[in-house]
This record gives sequence, C-alpha cells and structure tokens, in this order.
Amino acid sequence: MSGGPGRAVDVTDGELVRPLLVLSLPIIATNLLQVGYNLADTFWVGRLGQAAVSALSFSWAIVFLVISLAAGFTVAGTVLVAQNKGAGNTDRVDHVAGQTIAFVVLLSAVFSAAGYLLAPQLLEIIGAIPGTPEYRLSVEYTRTIFLGIPFVFGFFIFQGLLQGWGDTRTPMYLMGLGVVLNVLLDPFFILGFRDNVLFEALGLVALEQSLYAATGFAGFGVQGAALATILSRGLGAVIAMGLLLSGWVGLAPAPGDFRPRRETVEKIVRIGAPASVEQSTRALGVTVLTALVALASQEAVAAYGIGNRLTSLVFLPALGLARGTETVVGQNLGADQADRAKRAVFVSTGLIAAVLAVVSAVAFLYAEPITSVFITGARSDVVVAIGADYLRIVGLTFLFLGAFRIVQGGFRGSGSTRTAMVLSILALVVFRVPPAYALVEWFGMGATGVWYGIAFSNVVILVVAGAWFLRGTWTDNVVDPSRGPTETGPDVGAGDDGAMTGEERPSTDDD
Repeated sequence: MSGGPGRAVDVTDGELVRPLLVLSLPIIATNLLQVGYNLADTFWVGRLGQAAVSALSFSWAIVFLVISLAAGFTVAGTVLVAQNKGAGNTDRVDHVAGQTIAFVVLLSAVFSAAGYLLAPQLLEIIGAIPGTPEYRLSVEYTRTIFLGIPFVFGFFIFQGLLQGWGDTRTPMYLMGLGVVLNVLLDPFFILGFRDNVLFEALGLVALEQSLYAATGFAGFGVQGAALATILSRGLGAVIAMGLLLSGWVGLAPAPGDFRPRRETVEKIVRIGAPASVEQSTRALGVTVLTALVALASQEAVAAYGIGNRLTSLVFLPALGLARGTETVVGQNLGADQADRAKRAVFVSTGLIAAVLAVVSAVAFLYAEPITSVFITGARSDVVVAIGADYLRIVGLTFLFLGAFRIVQGGFRGSGSTRTAMVLSILALVVFRVPPAYALVEWFGMGATGVWYGIAFSNVVILVVAGAWFLRGTWTDNVVDPSRGPTETGPDVGAGDDGAMTGEERPSTDDD
C-alpha cells in the first residue's frame, strides 16, 4: 500500500502556478542533466578523432529512437498513477506502478536482445559503411548500450511513476548522481592511462605514466563511453528501484503487483503505444527535414544542425512544463475536477508564452551573433547567414510551438495519447514537410523555404490543437472515482484512448 506523500506536491487544491513550477523546474533540470550525459561523452570521445565522433553520431540515431519508444510508455505510468492518485485509489496506484515496471522491464529485455543482434544492419541502413572504422566503432558502442537498455528504461519508468505521484525532485537528484559518475568515469574508460588530457590538465603526467607502466591500460575507446553510461545509469536504476520498493518515495508496490495482469497491461499499451509513436515521430521529423535541407546545400545542413540544437535547448522549459502539466491534469481529472485541469493548461500556456516571447525577441534581434558562436573556419559566414535566417523565421514562432507542447501535455495527462499522437503526425506529415518541400522544389526558396515550412506548421498545429482542446471532450478520459481501491478491474475503462469516457462514468449533475 502506498505510504506517505514523500516529496509529492499537492496539485488538486490551492493555487496552480506554484505547484506547476515546483513540479516542472526539476524536470527541466533533469533534462539539462541528460544533456550533460551527451556532452560528456561527446567531449571525451572527441579526443579520439573524427572516426570516433562519427561513430557516436551513427549510434545515437538508433539509440535516440529506442529511447523515444521507451519515453512513450513512461507516459502511461505517469497518467495511470496521476489519475488513480487524484481519484484516491491509493492501492491502485501501487498496482499500476508494479504493472508498469514489470511491463517495461520485459519490453527492455526484448529491445536489448533485438538491438544487440540487429545493430550492424541498423547502422548500415542509416549510412554507416561496413569495413570502415566508423562502422566498427559504432557497432561496438551500439551493442554495448543495448546491453544496458534495461537500466535506461528502468530509470525512465521510475521518473515517470514519481512524476505522476507528484515528485519530480527525487529523479532529478538521481540523474545528477548519474551525470557526476559518468563525468568521472568517461576520461578513464575512454582514454585510460595513455594520452589522457585530464592528467595533463591536472599536471599529473608522471602519475599517468606510472599507472600505464603498471597496468598497460589505454582505455576502451568509444566503447568506454558506453560502459561509463551503463554503469552510471545502472547505479541510478538500482537506487531508484530500491527507493520505490522501500516505500520511501510514497509508492510501495507489493510483490503481487509485479505479476502481469492482462487488463492492466492492455491499458499500459493502449496509452503508451500512441505516446511512443508521438515521440518517435519527432525523432523521424529531424531526419526528414535534414534530407530536405540537404537539397539546398551542405552549408544549409550545418545551419539546420545548429538551429535544431538551439531550438532543443530553448524548448527544455516548455517540455518540462508540459510534463508537469501532465501530472496536474491527470490528478485533477482523477479527482473529478475537470475545470481545474483545464485551468492548469491555460496557466501553463501563459507561463511558457511569457518566457518564449522574450526568447523569440532575443533570437530575432541577435540571430547572427548567436549562430556565429557555434561555427568558425571556411564558409562559416555562409552557414551563419543561413542559420540567422532560421532563427529570425522559426524563432518568431517559438511561442506557438511552446504552447502546443503544453496542450499536448494536457492531452497526455488525460490519457488522450492517441489525440496527441495524431496531432504530432499532422504537424509533421501534413503541415510541415509538404509545404517545406513545395517551397524548396517548386518555388526555389532553398533552405529558407524549409524555415518557412517549419514556422507555418508551428502556428497551424497550435490552432488545430487549441480548437480540439476547447471542445472539452478530452476531459472525459478519467478513472472511475467511485471504484474501491482494492478492486481488481481495469485502471481505466476502454474509452477513446484507453480511459473511461463520460458515458461510462457514473452520471453527475455536471454531466
């Protein structure tokens, strides 16, 4: 049975701004720490040369896709925990937590085995050439990462379950621990005790020479980055599961909660699968748009890479606030407080709009200086000019895309993950790629046409999502507040998105 509230934030009573910020800021910090993992690996692998860095790029194209799939099922855990907690079904919270963990662990084992076996073929599909150093190194890295996928999934599901419970600080602390450990391990696992710039920077070259003479250890190269990631992730996952099973964080699933139950697993899949498709669509979108930009020039590809990285950093607050909104919406719908759930989405939209309006102004006014920070050398002036156009055109629509992310968070929190999935597909397949292609190929606008295509989709998809949101039918997707906590029926009914519809709920005066 669930224990005390732990670090959980009360989101069903009182004001909304403070709990939204208390929930969202740790998520933003956790996302920044995730960037820290990637930056640490990139920096130390960069000491090995171009082939090693290219290998990491090839590998991450596959790993990112798999992580996107996992992220979708963490949404299912967040939604089910949040809505059951809001409804007061505390025993059901423990049940769905155990079921989600069991399902994700089994899923991770499948992904781990399949990824390890298929890594060479997958890397060849995305452009790695067999027989080259890049191919060999990327196979080593990818296979090693796939062996540790259960640890990665384990931490993600812990983060999702606690988010639904209302605790986003504990995952942040564990992520911080993992990043620190990864940063400490990377230089030794990758470079060992030979030509390690860390020893040189610390003035310990003599010590390095002695250690190398004694051990002969010259590091694991690119594979060392994967090993460091697995060990740091593994420690975080083990601690996370220990905290969860002890009841210290508020959740306390019993051994019986880990035995898969068909009806609960069906709900996890029904909610999680569309969310996985949604996340994967975003990953696919970057690939498709890169191909479109490549029709213009290689300099445009470089500019898009810079612009995309900047956009990713800009939207960390929006993504964090969207995840916080999921929790607030889920718990309030579970508590039969649909009006408060709607208000949370409006409040979050106002907060992110205020932030991104300032960011858009800065991006527009200082587009060239910002872009120039990220590139030097031959033809850099061309790249900077194209990248500045990206920031001026796309940057003006940051506010619209940020608001769309918040509305998506509202849909996911209600269990309407199919709606969120369809909107993401529409944004890419209908409103972004065709206009961008037309402007590039038919109107000869080059990369600028792609930038206008992106900006157009950012505005239109918010209009479409906002219209659907205002219809209000998404608030029907709530758990049954009248169910006793010990009943063993489904967590949510079989409504449009695997959740209970208004017709299936007990009628109230408001219905």
